[in-house]
Order: sequence, then C-alpha cells, then structure tokens
Amino acid sequence: MGIYLSTPKTDKFSEDGENDRVRYGLSSMQGWRAAMEDAHAAYPDLDESTSFFGVYDGHGGKVVAKFCAKYLHQQVLMHEAYATGDLGASVHRAFFRMDEMMRGQRGWRELALLGDKIDKFTGMIEGLIWSPKGGEGIDQDDDWAIEEGPHSDFSGPTSGSTACVAILRNNQLVVANAGDSRCVISRKGQAYNLSRDHKPDLEAEKERILKAGGFIHAGRVNGSLNLSRAIGDMEFKQNKLLPAEKQTVSANPDINTVELCDDDDFLVLACDGIWDCMSSQMLVDFIHEQLRSETKLSVICERVLDRCLAPSTATGEGCDNMTMILVQFKKSIKSASPAELQSSHSKSVDTESKPEGVQEKTVAAVGGATKSSI
Repeated sequence: MGIYLSTPKTDKFSEDGENDRVRYGLSSMQGWRAAMEDAHAAYPDLDESTSFFGVYDGHGGKVVAKFCAKYLHQQVLMHEAYATGDLGASVHRAFFRMDEMMRGQRGWRELALLGDKIDKFTGMIEGLIWSPKGGEGIDQDDDWAIEEGPHSDFSGPTSGSTACVAILRNNQLVVANAGDSRCVISRKGQAYNLSRDHKPDLEAEKERILKAGGFIHAGRVNGSLNLSRAIGDMEFKQNKLLPAEKQTVSANPDINTVELCDDDDFLVLACDGIWDCMSSQMLVDFIHEQLRSETKLSVICERVLDRCLAPSTATGEGCDNMTMILVQFKKSIKSASPAELQSSHSKSVDTESKPEGVQEKTVAAVGGATKSSI
C-alpha cells in the first residue's frame, strides 16, 4: 500500500509544448505518497516526422522509472527497424533493452546516479574509477559500453516501473504498454483504450506466471507485485530456462498500431493514480468539458490531478503519485470511412461495462502486435 504523508504534496511539475503536428500539456504530482516515483518523457520532435510521449510509474523506488524516461526513447531511435519505418519492432526491442542495460557495473552506476544523493555520489566516483572493458566497449547494436567494477555481477534492480508510450508518425499511432499505466484516445468524444492493464488475474498473464514457477496470492504476483508486466523487478526474472518474454514478470509490451483520422480529438497517457479514480470515459468527458474554456493543456492536466486527489488516506484511492500527458492532434488527417472503422484488422474491440454505466471500448493486444481501426 505504501507509506503516506500526513498532508499531501500538491506542488506540480507542468509543461506545455507544440509543433506543426501536435500540442501537448502534462503535469505530475507526488500527492500523499512519501516519495515521487513517477517519471515521464515528452519529445514532440523525436525526429523531423515523429513524436514520442511516455509515462513511467515506478514501484519500490524511483530509479527504474527515471532510467526509462532517460533512455527508452533513445533506444527506439537506435534500433535498425526505426530507420525502415517499423516503429512497433523498434519500441518492442527498446522495452527489453531497458532490462539488459540496467545489469552489470554500468547498469548499477547509471541507476545510482539517478538515485538519492549518497547513491549519486557513489555512482560518480565509480564512473571515474572504472572504465569500459578493452575491446568490448560497445554492447549489442548501440553505444552502451560494458564496464568492469565491483558491481559487474549486478543482476539488475529489484524495483521496477510500468511503461506506456505513444509514438506518432504521420497518420500512424503506435502504443506500447507493459504494466497498468494506460493510453486512451478520444474519437468523436468516445473513449477507446489503446492499452490493456496487465494484472495477474488476466488469464494470459496468470498462465505465464504459473508456467514460470510463480504464483498469485491476493491478486499479487508471488503475493507481492500487483501487476504482471514491468521493466525492472529482476527478482521475478531469474528463470534461466525461459526467455525474457516468458518470465514470471515480463517487460514484453503489447503493441497496438492505429491509423488516425479527423475524428480523433486527443490522446491521454496516465499512470494508475488517475485511472484508480476515473474511468477512461469519465476522463475523456472531463477533458472535453475543460477544453470549452481552457486552452492551456497542462492546466487541464493539473485540474485532473486535483480532482483525483483524495481528501484523506482512509481508503487509499486517490493517494498515489499522479502523472498525465494530454496530446492534441493539430494536423488535418483524412477521415476514416465506415468500412475502415469496421476493418478486420482489429484483433479485438471489447466493450466493458463500468459501475457508473459508462461503456468503454478497448482496442488491445495480448502478448503481441495488433493493427487496429477503431
């Protein structure tokens, strides 16, 4: 459940930006939690035709979320598939690459630099002392140098993070998700989930967990973790007989590719601190209402955070760290025809009944890539 403060920290980090394709606003707030473990990334100009946005919800510490915010989008750019236009393959590899990069001396040092002051100091000292191995300076197909040192056998962090990212290029939107952060698009005012929350009680997740030697107790993996996919959490990834995607907890992201059209209003990425308090449709409705009188998108995000913040810690709901990114599409996009909207490219379009009677439509991939027309 986590440790709570006696009074919430309501100071917010907020930001706005735009280019000729999109405008965005974001805001994050620590709230009742004793520490801020969320992180985010917003790069409207990842390159001349591509925008990247991501939210990372850390657990057990902040360092994995901060590591992803610093490096995941860079890895997307570096993969050879990116240059050929295969954004899905590039981001898929980037998720797994985070776990690989956080191992060994270099991984330990980078995480230390992103940690608290004493860890940062230690990391800086070790960075001065230990250098890359001769002849092995370049690891894999990027520039991540292998280092020797006292932490060369470091198997990676026990803390972890969700990752939910959206990449926009021309009319194409690629969403990658591992964990229970969520991406939602508004099309003609209707909320469509472009990611699926990875919880241990989902049948596909439960099957993988049990096959890997894990168990589920009280809705938690091994009685501990309340989500089934994440970056980091290396204690759940120690089965040497299984590949990374089949470990008890996996960084394997669902990839969802959507063709945008003129009916698309905006995109929202948010951590579960928001979704615990508002359904996807409730949030979309709230944003539409706010857009009638407010043009600064970060202000709308701030209002969402304030609305979700609980008055006390009595129930635990509304007491989490909160991060939200709101992205509006600026460039005119060709409208989708009715036939395209019913395209068989969509692997699954699920409608889930919510307690308040709201219908939320979900376009999701389970364990693989999906091309969807909403």
